[in-house]
Amino acid sequence: MSALFPEIITNLPEADIPLKGISAFLSQADSHQILFMEFAEDVDLQEHSHDSQWGIVLEGKIELIIDGVQHTFVKGDRYFIPSGAKHSGKIYAGYADITFFHEKDRYQVKKASPSA
Repeated sequence: MSALFPEIITNLPEADIPLKGISAFLSQADSHQILFMEFAEDVDLQEHSHDSQWGIVLEGKIELIIDGVQHTFVKGDRYFIPSGAKHSGKIYAGYADITFFHEKDRYQVKKASPSA
């Protein structure tokens, strides 16, 4: 991955997100989570819903279909997904963002791999 995020971010715990090619660092609070994410591969997002999500695109491109409306977001754009809104999309390799989830337990910390 690139050196987009400084050490104060990359020293945060890694989030356990079941998507290929992702590096995600998790800032955990009592009522929400903030994720700092980078994608090394293209990812198709299946339709799903959850509590509110807000993000700002730092690099690359993401296409989102939010409640049936297609959007394309690029570097500098912000997006908002309301609570319960069905959404899907495509994340392109090279994409990076900062995402706020209005959920305290959307993602868990990635468990360390057992040593060989």
